[in-house]
Amino acid sequence: MKDDKKLRVIPLGGLQEVGKNSTIVEYGNDMIMIDCGLTFPDADMLGVDTVIPDFTYVEENKDKLRGIFVTHAHEDHIGAIPYFLKEIDTNVYCSKLTKGLLENKFKEHGLNPNKIKMVNVNNTVKAGCFTVEFIRASHSIPDACIIAVKTPIGRIIFTGDFKMDFTPIDNDPTDIQRLAELGKKGVLALFADSTNVEREGYSISEREVGETFIQLFGRARSRIIVATFASNLHRVQQVIYAAERYNKKVALSGRSMLNNVRIAKELGYLKLKPNTIIDMKSLKNYADDEIVVLSTGTQGEPLSALTRMAAGEHKQIHLNETDTVILSSSVIPGNEMAINNTINNLTKIGCNIIYSSLAKVHASGHACQEEIKLMYQLVTPKFLVPVHGEIRQLQKHSDIAVSMGHPKDRIYIGSNGDVFEFTKKSARIHGKVQAGNILIDGSGIGDVGNIVLKDRKHLSEDGLVVVSLTIDKHTQRLLAGPEIVSRGFVYVKENQDIIENSKDVVLRSIKKCQDKEIRAISQIKYKIREDLKSYIYNELGRDPMILPVISEIVND
Repeated sequence: MKDDKKLRVIPLGGLQEVGKNSTIVEYGNDMIMIDCGLTFPDADMLGVDTVIPDFTYVEENKDKLRGIFVTHAHEDHIGAIPYFLKEIDTNVYCSKLTKGLLENKFKEHGLNPNKIKMVNVNNTVKAGCFTVEFIRASHSIPDACIIAVKTPIGRIIFTGDFKMDFTPIDNDPTDIQRLAELGKKGVLALFADSTNVEREGYSISEREVGETFIQLFGRARSRIIVATFASNLHRVQQVIYAAERYNKKVALSGRSMLNNVRIAKELGYLKLKPNTIIDMKSLKNYADDEIVVLSTGTQGEPLSALTRMAAGEHKQIHLNETDTVILSSSVIPGNEMAINNTINNLTKIGCNIIYSSLAKVHASGHACQEEIKLMYQLVTPKFLVPVHGEIRQLQKHSDIAVSMGHPKDRIYIGSNGDVFEFTKKSARIHGKVQAGNILIDGSGIGDVGNIVLKDRKHLSEDGLVVVSLTIDKHTQRLLAGPEIVSRGFVYVKENQDIIENSKDVVLRSIKKCQDKEIRAISQIKYKIREDLKSYIYNELGRDPMILPVISEIVND
């Protein structure tokens, strides 16, 4: 390949948003993908389970795709892979733990696990014209990696999620020596994590959280419930260490917690005594002060274990005022109300509640400002692209780089779908590809769009009025009805006058259609809908969804 070809890097997710991380690297006839993650729906995405990137551009160029390369096993980096592979066939390259957790997903989705290829840290994979290197990184899950891609015009580095924890509990700190070596060789562009860029100083070490757990477990009067992300396996390890120090048993609550702990244990990423983990069903065999429950539900998810405990709906755990509940996580933006509801419900019960603003029960897995600065000093990239963050975080990231002497005109803040085009000496944002959200609702992929969401929002706010009637197919004469049924609109027994008046409105609408010899069912429905909508709004100031249902029969 000629050196005058341009390198194209195209984020399909993770820019001006948190989550859904997925980036295309393209040169000539070769393309690779870095991460393939999902995000969780906003409050206005009613009924939607998850959100994945729009992969239209990859589908249009699937013959170029040489593989997906994964930084680590968090959902915002791997969650969309099963959906992607149902449409596009390729291999997935990742570390050992990531492979184990992905295999579980593949089993659930009926995919071929042989498509997952394990790569050891410090090893490389040849993918078309690219050479992809996996470099050790500290994060909140074992086996996290920074990915360096050697391209025909220079090396680019994707930090993934990282922090500079020099005392990690797995004794595998970020490989700053290798990053410095690459920096000396020359790095064309750095795509760097911005999640924690607004926080000054350094992130605290996971070991500090472990010390806090030991102190809190020692002071607890009775049963302890710790809620954390199921994928935060370093935190899970700290809970196990603290429990074993006080000879307590650990019960797991939540499907994802059970799956992740099982896989991490089988692969040797969790250290624990043979009898530390017990089944939830055997809790009755132990005194409350012998028990630690490790649970999901830190974000107030409606069906999560902790939310059900707080609402008094959990099958095995019924909380009381002697229990200590520790929320060991950060707040994901948008979940504040749900989390506050959970805390309020726990407060009503009388539990001793501890969260990050009260004690060091959470350590972020993302670099703060001083750690980001250290990454720059090691890598010294020619060009910088802040990623993994909302627009304010990307801008703050840029400001920090400028304060360190990085030329402002060599920093690029973009959005999903932007094409970052590089030569050996230049960079620019040039063009855009299709990018956006694909919504997953149950088993449906992409069949929920803006119109469906708008209807769901309309129904949730104003309710539904169904008008049913039967007419003669030939004469359009009314044979039965109209009957009116409402849901989420008014309480019918106390608003009979509104219902009866609505029937009169419908009868007048039908009479007008007969007088004008309107016979098309669609036009009759339209007339009923508009007249009834006007009446209801004038009477109540409400705008329910109105659904006319007209049956036509031949009346002999």
